[in-house]
Order: sequence, then structure tokens, then C-alpha cells
Amino acid sequence: MGTASGAVALLLVVLGASVSSSSGQLQVGFYSKSCPSAESTVASVVRGTAAADSTILPALLRLQFHDCFVRGCDASVLIKGGNNNAEVDNNKHQGLRGMDVIENAKAQLESECPGVVSCADIVVLAARDAVAFTGGPSFDVPTGRRDGKVSNVRDGDVLPDVRDSAQVLRSKFRASGLDDKDLVLLSSAHTVGTTACFFIQDRLYKFPLPGGGLGSDPSIPDGFLSELKSRCAPGDSNSRVSLDRGSERVFDTSILRNIRNGFAGIASDAALYNDTSTVDVVDSYSGLLSTIFGPYFRQDFADSMVKIERVFDTSILRNIRNGFAVIASDAALYNDTSTVDVVDSYSGLLSTIFGPYFRQDFADSMVKMGSIGVLTGASGEVRKVCSKFN
Repeated sequence: MGTASGAVALLLVVLGASVSSSSGQLQVGFYSKSCPSAESTVASVVRGTAAADSTILPALLRLQFHDCFVRGCDASVLIKGGNNNAEVDNNKHQGLRGMDVIENAKAQLESECPGVVSCADIVVLAARDAVAFTGGPSFDVPTGRRDGKVSNVRDGDVLPDVRDSAQVLRSKFRASGLDDKDLVLLSSAHTVGTTACFFIQDRLYKFPLPGGGLGSDPSIPDGFLSELKSRCAPGDSNSRVSLDRGSERVFDTSILRNIRNGFAGIASDAALYNDTSTVDVVDSYSGLLSTIFGPYFRQDFADSMVKIERVFDTSILRNIRNGFAVIASDAALYNDTSTVDVVDSYSGLLSTIFGPYFRQDFADSMVKMGSIGVLTGASGEVRKVCSKFN
């Protein structure tokens, strides 16, 4: 991560695991001899698809997260079952897109290098390219993953939920080898894209109130609450709202500033600033220290991605700080003592110090996520078609 990222770890949250260019039998350039065009082919497919539909880019980020968090990065989420019993059939995967992009890339690679490039690697490479194509960091990812041979619907239950508290989110991330810093950085992927009103209905109309009964989450600023309700009427599950208020087209740390200021839409984002374990990480990329650590945000994000709606920036963090987080899980990042400092570090007063490291830190978290529970060597298989076992 470099000197500055090391400072982030020292001053804020120490990374739970070190990440290098390889993890187990993973290595950067794994296909350099067996299929030299592997990475460029995936990038070409992603670029071509995004030219027609730019919303596919954040969808590919979500696809990697959903794959890696369940049974590790083994492409198990791509398997289609015949009786609604495959992993992808779990309700936690609702609205998941991008599988066709992976299949298209796989088909091209099968014609170029039959039986060589795994679907699991294509998922990770496509997510990496999606980050770069939205203006985020471009980074190396180790490859050499094998595809899993198991896909069960109940396995998806372990995925984080938008209504999870920061404590629950931290527990789920730690179970996958990701720490508090990774939690904040990977949540920063909400700086691009939109979410369906379905995921914030409870926060707007069915939030449990202290005195009993249901209503609106009292932590949402009045003006922002009115804004969200105007876009998501009661019972409206399909309309969409930006995850990063005012900056869905730019890859930046504004999502953390939004979390800090109360503009997190989803509860899990808002929770990051209400937890002592994550508040310092938020602050390091968005607060006073962002000038020191901000430049590392992109790389740190990439590292977290490998360790597990348009353009990528940190405005999502500013929105979380300011109360403009749309989904509850984003808002939660600023309501938990373990994550609030992390949000502040990239979007608040300390953002002048830590903010410049945001892109590097984001890249680090991306790399870290991509290394969760991988199959290598003789384990698993290399599928011929990503949606079915060989």
C-alpha cells in the first residue's frame, strides 16, 4: 500500500491481512503465456457493453461482491439451477446483473484459449475494468482462480443486507477476512450507480420508532427525507435513486462526506459513521486528513477488491457524512463508532490529509476482496460455460 497507506493503517485501522501480487497460487499475469489476450479480451467486452449501457459498470462491481462473499470468488453465483435452488436464486441476489457480460467474455476466450481462463477470474477482471472505466483506479489483480462445483440457494444467506447494523456488517466482513477499513472502502463503491426504492422503503416508511409504531428513520435530515420520498412513494419498489447524492457520475470520496453529513440513503452506509471501528476510516479519506490519505483511496480500494452509476469518486463518502446516504447500510457507516472515523478520514476535516489516498486504498480493498476463498491448482474446474458445471 505504500508509506501513506501504511500511515492510514497505523493511525486508523490496521489491515487484517497483507496483500501482495499473489495469494496462494494466484499471481499477476497468470495467463501471460497460456492465454496472453485474456485480460485485454475481458476489458474489450466490458468496454463495448458499457458503450451501449453504462449502468452495467456498477452492476459488475456488485456481481464480484456477491460472488466473492459467498463461498469465495469461485463464480458459483453464475450457475443457473433448474428448480430455483442455485445460489443466484437467493433473494439477497435480487436485481443482480452482468452475467451476460461474463458469458460473452468467456465465449470469446473459449475460441481463443479453450479451457484455460476461469469464469471466476473473468468476474474479478470485469469488476476491475468497471472501476477503471468509471474513472476509478486502474490496478493489477492476481489471477489463477478455479471455478467452484457447488451452488446452493441457502449459501447466499451470508451476504450483508442493506438493513444490517455496522456491528453485523463488521462481523460478516471479518468472516471473509476483511477488516473495518475494507468495509468502508468497499461501501465506497456506492459512489457510482443507483439503487431501487425497494431497498429503502423500510427506512422511509416502516422504520421502528422509539415510542413504538413505524415511520421514517429520524436520522435522515428533513430535506433529504422529502427528496427521497418524492422519488420513492409508498409501495414503489422499482424507481431508482442515486446512491451518492450529487455525484453518481464521478469516482470520488463524496460518498463518505455524504455519510458523515447524514446523506446516506441505505442504512448500512449510514451505520459506518456510528461505529467507533469505522468512523476513523471514513474520516481519513473525507475529513481533515484527506490531504494526506486521500491520494491512496484509489489503490486502497483496489486492494480491498482483490482481497475479496457512472464515474468513480469520493463524493459518496461526503454524502454519507452529510446524511444523504440512500440505503440504510450506507447510512450506518456514519452511525457506528468503528466506521465513523474511516468515513471522516476520507471526506471530513481530515480529508485534506487522508483524502488523496482514497483511490489507492480503494484499489487495495478490491484486491483483498478478490482473494477471498479462492480455488487454485487442482481444486475446482475451469468451466466451458459459466452458467453450468462441466
